[in-house]
Amino acid sequence: MARLGSRDQPLRVAIIGSGPAGFYAAEKLLKQRDVAVTVDMYDRLPVPFGLVRFGVAPDHEKIKNVTRVFEKVAANPGFRFFGNVEIGSHISRADLERHYHQICYATGAQTDRRMGIPGEDLRRSHPATEFVAWYNGHPDYRDLEFDLSVERVAVVGVGNVAVDVARVLCRTPEELEKTDIADYALEALRRSRVKEVYVLGRRGPAQAAFTNPEVKELGELAGADLAVLADEVALDELSRATVEESGDKTTLKRIEILQSLAGRGAGGKPKRLTLRFLVSPVELFGNEKGEVAGMRVVRNELYVSDDGSLRPRPTEIYEDLAVDMVFRSVGYRGVPLAGLPFHDRWGIIPNESGRVTNPEAGKPLPGIYVAGWIKRGPSGVIGTNKPDAGETVECMLRDLAEGIHLEPADPSPAAAEALVARAQPAFLSWDDWRRLQDLEESRGARLGRPRLKMTSVEEMLAGLRGSGEAGADG
Repeated sequence: MARLGSRDQPLRVAIIGSGPAGFYAAEKLLKQRDVAVTVDMYDRLPVPFGLVRFGVAPDHEKIKNVTRVFEKVAANPGFRFFGNVEIGSHISRADLERHYHQICYATGAQTDRRMGIPGEDLRRSHPATEFVAWYNGHPDYRDLEFDLSVERVAVVGVGNVAVDVARVLCRTPEELEKTDIADYALEALRRSRVKEVYVLGRRGPAQAAFTNPEVKELGELAGADLAVLADEVALDELSRATVEESGDKTTLKRIEILQSLAGRGAGGKPKRLTLRFLVSPVELFGNEKGEVAGMRVVRNELYVSDDGSLRPRPTEIYEDLAVDMVFRSVGYRGVPLAGLPFHDRWGIIPNESGRVTNPEAGKPLPGIYVAGWIKRGPSGVIGTNKPDAGETVECMLRDLAEGIHLEPADPSPAAAEALVARAQPAFLSWDDWRRLQDLEESRGARLGRPRLKMTSVEEMLAGLRGSGEAGADG
């Protein structure tokens, strides 16, 4: 009998999720020289790339160039894509285990964390994640409505998502119409009456999560002046000592940029974007219609926590902001997957270096792995997923060498495809996606845009019917 991982009996791996973590895992698996591997990648949406397509801001097109790396992975003859197939609905975990030696879940962090303050559920109080998915054309969020007739908006958080939301709200229609923002979102933002945007960070400028290029970009917006309060970007003694001790040039440069912006006067632009630090929302006020009509924030101070990090704690100084809409961007959170353990407080699948563990027995589940945000939580940038996925794949290969894997009844590629075809006849192959991609790009080119996104599953399937039937790789 041929050795598992040989050319005659390749290691069959299913990867659930087609975002960066899934593709980086596939890349490392398929590059193995001493182990023959074939990878089937599943996604519940018809189209691949996860947060690269639905999370990266439309005005950051260069970041999306990482998909060229993923396209090279997909060109490997050992790779197949099954889009529009939901694990737990169309196909169960038990189904997968009948056809694969190993399964790697790379499903990301699909929901947001809450602020936990009074008034959070008022109308016009939204998770930033939903707004991002809406303007990026995610099929699950395309029908949401955001009242952009208001003039004042607060974005809670100073990470990448918060900065993206603020920047998109402040972009001019002329800037946005050169991007791949969803058409319906472009029209809504053309009619927007938003004039004032606050970005609120609970810690100081030295702890801000946004990058230096991002804050520079905020200072160069065509249609919005950037305001920074001098007293909020002046370093407290603890932050100054921490920064000087670390010698982190990036943080020093960020502080220098922010402090230089504090002295800048208003430029007379139609909108104003204000960065605030060391403030936390404690309550949202509502009007008689149950809509956000204001926010109370508390001034914070930093202290050294038990783990040695600087943490914020509230003072007795409060301030009321006149805002009519709030987007919370205080973190993503994973969701449980059917049949797998879940750490509710951390929002991840419990694991050891990517090996999914049974919390009761404290032992790994043979052949079951995780990569990306569902493994480590929502941290890092797109590139962070590469070493993370690499760590998981190393565990997969070590387990293979030790004979630890699933024992599928029929690991043949034909059997897995037949399963998919029975369970979800409207699945999409990689060739189907390439046809959709060509359609989106050709439609966008006519308007001087990188692509014109299809934003519903029905539209995608209809587009394929116009260019050939879905389901079979060419």
